[in-house]
Amino acid sequence: MNAAIQGRSLWSDALRRLMKDRLALVCFGIIVVYALAALLAQFGLIAASWNAQVGAAYQPPSFDRLDTIMGTDIFGRSVFYKVIHGTRIAMSVGLVSSLISVPIGLALGALAGYFGRWVDDLIVWFYTTISSIPGIMLLIAITLVLGKGMTAMYFALGATSWVHLARVMRGEFIKHKSRDYVVAAESLGATHASRIFRHIFPNVSHFVIINLSIQFMGAIKAEVILSFLGLGVQGQPSWGVMIDDAKLELARGVWWQLAGATSAMFFVVLAFNILGDALRDALDPKIK
Repeated sequence: MNAAIQGRSLWSDALRRLMKDRLALVCFGIIVVYALAALLAQFGLIAASWNAQVGAAYQPPSFDRLDTIMGTDIFGRSVFYKVIHGTRIAMSVGLVSSLISVPIGLALGALAGYFGRWVDDLIVWFYTTISSIPGIMLLIAITLVLGKGMTAMYFALGATSWVHLARVMRGEFIKHKSRDYVVAAESLGATHASRIFRHIFPNVSHFVIINLSIQFMGAIKAEVILSFLGLGVQGQPSWGVMIDDAKLELARGVWWQLAGATSAMFFVVLAFNILGDALRDALDPKIK
């Protein structure tokens, strides 16, 4: 059985396992709902008037209207609409930062594991240096240099969250490059690029999928922390900004803005956690 057939068999087995995992399917559905809400909010199809006054200041949650289902803030703005726009920010930060970090981690890990020697030494030294710096301190430093805002967060999170994937890819490429199917391809005259992309990568690509879900979740949490500290999103209703605004409202008995932001973050992070575990179990060939 060649590498391509093994790869297809792995993915088909994984799909069957996931379809049997009802909890994973529910979590996938939750993530899809968040993604749709973020997409619709991005194009102004829902919650477009989040900055408009919809009621009195600090109006408690009411089921009379959709815009007051989570109450209002100090300016009478809909907390529900702000939560939806916070979803847009969180999902966009998670997506863009993952699209930056995953190719970096994949490329560096593959180069280090496949070629070894001085290439491996250089890349291992580089990511060891990066990982020795506390993550939150590195994020704060990068955002202070690049300036506050969405673009700075994209690059800061993308430039700091690739190390784990690079480590995993390095170990997998070291393990696979000496296996029979790669040695046979080499004896038949396969180039380095062919061995990397055609033979080894299909057998380690599931690690990229698993790591993508982990990095997506980590980017959402990091965005909330940075926005809470005042170093993230500016002038937009991020969950971190909402939590920062709500921390002084609790003494007045105003809890709904804090509850809305933290609940939205809790469910999406929990869904990514459970789905990531299910992907790991489904894609791990040792469990088969």
